[in-house]
Formats: sequence, structure tokens, C-alpha cells
Amino acid sequence: MSNGPSFTLASLLESNARNYSDAPALVFEGKTLSHTEYLAQGKRLASAWTKLGLIRQERVAVMSRNRLEICEVYAASEIGGFVTATISFRFAPPEVTYIVNDSLPRILVFEEEFTGLIDGIRASLTSVEHFVCIGNAPDWAVSYDDVIKTGDESFSAIVEDTDICSIIYTSGTTGRPKGVMLTHRGKVACAQSISSLMAAGPMDRILLMMPMFHVGAKDMSLGQSWRAGAIHLHRDFDPELILRTIQDERITITHMAPTMIQMLLDHPRVDDYDLSSLRMIVYSAAAMPTALLRRGLAKLGPVFLQMYGQTEGSGIVLPIEAHLPDGDDRDRRRLQSIGIPFPGILVRIVNEEGKDCAVDEPGEILMRGPIMMKGYWNNSNATLETLRDGWLHSGDMGKFDSDGYIYLVDRKKDMIVSGGENIYSREVEEAIYQHDAVANAAVIGVADEKWGEAVRAVVQLREGASASAADIITHCRTLIAGYKCPKSVIFVDDLPKLPSGKINKIVIRKEHGTA
Repeated sequence: MSNGPSFTLASLLESNARNYSDAPALVFEGKTLSHTEYLAQGKRLASAWTKLGLIRQERVAVMSRNRLEICEVYAASEIGGFVTATISFRFAPPEVTYIVNDSLPRILVFEEEFTGLIDGIRASLTSVEHFVCIGNAPDWAVSYDDVIKTGDESFSAIVEDTDICSIIYTSGTTGRPKGVMLTHRGKVACAQSISSLMAAGPMDRILLMMPMFHVGAKDMSLGQSWRAGAIHLHRDFDPELILRTIQDERITITHMAPTMIQMLLDHPRVDDYDLSSLRMIVYSAAAMPTALLRRGLAKLGPVFLQMYGQTEGSGIVLPIEAHLPDGDDRDRRRLQSIGIPFPGILVRIVNEEGKDCAVDEPGEILMRGPIMMKGYWNNSNATLETLRDGWLHSGDMGKFDSDGYIYLVDRKKDMIVSGGENIYSREVEEAIYQHDAVANAAVIGVADEKWGEAVRAVVQLREGASASAADIITHCRTLIAGYKCPKSVIFVDDLPKLPSGKINKIVIRKEHGTA
């Protein structure tokens, strides 16, 4: 432990409750928690976890859509020194089982909607001692409301800034989810940086509909909390509800993927709503197509800001002033970039020998700064590979231009971005290979007007076997989340291979990558 107190996410909650006590912290479906109430709920839940036997740095897993309770679970861990392990509500049972058995939580919180899924796998979740249900609890679980009532809002605990506050799982290029360990120190630095970039203040109101189990929405909420602004949550992406909320609640900031922005602008009633309060849309997951940007600027004005990062760490931003589709050649070129480093973040682009690349020379993007992960949970090999010599090796290929703007040359190997979600082809391929009729398979992304990219499987069947595209897709849905499953399947007699015997995806993309 350190010689003196350190500023943690618990400190942030306490500071907001002290200085902005009655101001709204969270707003969801007509219910508002003030900063004082939010802190009190977090303390009650942390106290309740302690009464159930949870000790410092033990895990609480949570599987929930956006709502007040998922924020309270985060807050309880931040206050009590526990660790929140998030589970995507889109995951299939095998994926949920893997994450729970990897993170080894003693408590699993889940929404009533997922009771059937959890019931089907709970016998295999050996570490879980307490199943806690948000909503009507089955007889094998306890009610979230009943649990939090047992807590004491006078609860306090010693929390260090080096403590892990959350483990957020992200698929690696091998297809197996990796738990990213995030510390209080890193998330405080992240909150400060994002708040500065958003120019957030106590009167701002941010609308979040991206899932809170993701690092993106969580980080946006931290950036807003840094200056005690209000966080409005939506359970899902509903374009008309978003338009109405922006108008009625005078939303000033929101966070979306470009595909969501397109669906918002395409809504037939978009012109019926007053969106003049909106001063910033933070987008991520993919570049903004120039035609879409022009439409957005015409409708909303100069409100767009792009952030680049990953669960392991972020640090590159394309600021509002760089979104100039009708500027000169230099301005238009910058629209294809991911921007410049955050203040306080160092970025290098290196070649295979680890030496810095020249201007316009592609190499791997490396980042260094206070907002990077501590490492991967239960995966020292991957940690040593990613965190080397004090630098986070992103796995993304990029290049600098002469002005210091950074351009992605290629994404992480074989990664597909569909509707703002990262999908790794290896994971989908592993699911396809479990079909008895499949001999070889390759998964690629193809352009999709609605989702940016869609998953396509190119499949070689075993000799004498038969299967339809629907068979392959239905099979995948039993093993992986629906959004990861192929949207189209092409059958071929043979897949091209490299001299090493590996499947040649360059040729496959060339032959089968047309939308």
C-alpha cells in the first residue's frame, strides 16, 4: 500500500456527491439518481457484497443491458475494492460459461431476461456462490432489490489506485476472449482525458445507448462523471427514442458508431425533432464515410469527434476542427485518419525490427501512457506479447503523415467491424468447423450499407457431405452471439492456400469479398 491516500474512482463518486449532491448523475426510463443517491446505492451494494463474504479484489460478474443497476454494480466494485467482470448479453451459452469460469466470480448478477440462459449453464459455473437477479428472481437466485436492502450506506473501504476495478473481456485475434485488467489509476486518467476532449461540464447531459459492458460506453460515462454531468441511459439503439430524448432532455453529447449515425439521419422523422442542444457526437469503431459526414454536418453542424482505441488502451483522437469534407486536399486527406494522440499519450509506429517508421511508412501502432491496461487476466503470455518495453502493442498497422496525423493501414488481423462491434474471424471459423459437414472455412468481412461490414463465410464441405447456408448459420447461433454469425455463406470446391498450407485470405477476399 502507498504512504498516503490516492485518487480513485471511489474518490470521484464521493467528490461528485459532496460538490454536486442534488444534481442528476444517472437518468433511466423516468428514474433519476442524484450524485448523493448514486454514491449511497454503490455503498449499500458494496456493503451487501461484503456481507455475502466478498473480499478485496474478488470478482462480481454482471450480465445486463443498460440500466441503473449495471452502473450500481460498477460503483460497488469501485467503492469496495472489488472487481467487476462484464459479460456481453449478446453472448451464447458457451461464451458466457467461458468468461465466468475464467474470471471466477463468487457473485453473478444477471437481468431477469437472461434467467433461462444462466439456468442452463449454472451447474458448470463452479466459482459462483450467489446468483443475483435484477427483476423477478427464480428460486435458485436472490433478488437484486432484496440484496441491496441488506447493505449499509455508511460503508467504507480502503481502495488503492493500483487496484483492478474491472475486467472487460474482448476477443483476441486467436478468437478466445481475453480479460483486460483495468485499474483505478488508468480509469481516472481516462476519465480526465475524455472529459477534456469532450469539454464536458456539470451542465452537460450525455446520452449513452452503446452497451455498458463495453469499454467505450463505460469510458464515455467516466468522462462525463469527471465533471459531474448527467448520464442518460437507453437499453437499446432506438432511433426515434434517441431523437425524442435529445429534444426533450436537451442532450448535449452522445456516443455512437457511424452506422448508428446513418440510421439516425435516415429516420423518416428526423426533421420533426429539435436537435439544436447537441454539441458533440463522439464516434468510434470505424471511420466516418465522407458522404455521411457531409449529411451530418449539414443537419447538426460541427459536432463530430472520433476516438480511436481498444479495450486495452486508447489515446488517439480526430478532433472536431479536423472534420472538413469541403476543405482543401490536406483537410480531406485527414478525414481518412484516426487523428492525433491524446494529451499525455505517446504514440510510435514501428517496423518488424522495432524501429520507428519514417513518414508514410506503415508499421505497428504502439501507445504509452497512464490509461493503458495492467495486463490480461489469467494470460501472462498474451500480456508479455502486448505490453513490451513499456509500450502497448496495438496489433493495428498504421502510418504517420507529415503533420503527425495517424492513418490505419490495416486493422487487427482478420477483424471485422459490424455495427460498431468487433468480430474476429478466427472465432467464427472455430464455430463453423464444429459442423460435421465442414472441411475448411474462412471468414471475411464484406461491405454492408447498413452495418459497415457483414460477416461472410467461405466454406469447403467434406466429400460426400451436404449443408445449406441456413444450416451453417443456424449451427453458429448455438455457439456464438448472433451478431458474430455469418450473414452469407459461399460454398467452394477448394480454398486457396499459401505454401505453408495456411488458407490464403488475400485471395479469398479478392475472389469473394464483393458485397
